Amino acid sequence: MKPVNTGKVESAKFPRMSPSRHERRKHHRHDMESQGITVQRFDGHSRSAAPLGKIVDLSAGGVRIRATKAAIRPDQQIRVKLVLPEYAGISPFISPSSGGLEPKPDWVGWMTVCRVIKAEGDQVEVAGRLVDMDEMDRGMLGLYLSTQPLAA
Repeated sequence: MKPVNTGKVESAKFPRMSPSRHERRKHHRHDMESQGITVQRFDGHSRSAAPLGKIVDLSAGGVRIRATKAAIRPDQQIRVKLVLPEYAGISPFISPSSGGLEPKPDWVGWMTVCRVIKAEGDQVEVAGRLVDMDEMDRGMLGLYLSTQPLAA
């Protein structure tokens, strides 16, 4: 009797490809810690930004940063400014202009804090969702991140 090919991928060998395991993330996280990119806390009234922390990993849906211990708690909303360098000729965000769409390196919007975990020393890791990013910027950020290494 011949073995029947069920079309299932062996889950121990390819855990993300297994049909029996559900991938719960909508966006893949990319390791950005080695680049030392700073996230800024943006004040809309004064139009100024102050450093909040460094990006640990980033996806088109959220960010995880390492910051010094601050008064940050889960379910809090923080206005952040992300400034990412152009990479492989791809700009991370776009801006509508009179001549069409123009590339831009920065995005200002709201991050909803999902969790705050104590890290080494006086630092904390803050994870949050980027909630008010429009779909065009989210798509461009996903394209930009596709050239970056995946996080573990």
